Amino acid sequence: MAETIFAKILRGEIPCHEVYQDEHVLAFLDIGPLSRGHTLVIPKEPAETLDQLSDEAAAAIGRVLPRLCRAVMKATGTKHYNILQNNGAPAHQAVFHVHFHIIPKPSEAEGLGVGWPVGKLEDGAALAREIRESL
Repeated sequence: MAETIFAKILRGEIPCHEVYQDEHVLAFLDIGPLSRGHTLVIPKEPAETLDQLSDEAAAAIGRVLPRLCRAVMKATGTKHYNILQNNGAPAHQAVFHVHFHIIPKPSEAEGLGVGWPVGKLEDGAALAREIRESL
């Protein structure tokens, strides 16, 4: 795995504004926030993309993510938010260590803006079968 800023944060070489830490997970404020309270949630296990993460580390994030969302919403007074997680450079991943963004959406102008070019589902039954068989 490539050396990342998150690896340096995990080793204590770069400081962060920590909001949560346990055996498997670290959460801290984003230094380039899209809105007040923008928080990053990372596994301590090194993995570039979510599919490379162990079930144990993924479950640890899943257990704490809702609690962190509630805390960010309470602290910021914001009722709406986005959870963003990108995998690979073409999917807009910039730091190659799994991470989730909790991005408060206090107004239309603040927070994450998203374009959603809707496509058409083709061969849905065959594709669903292929995915099931890949599990």
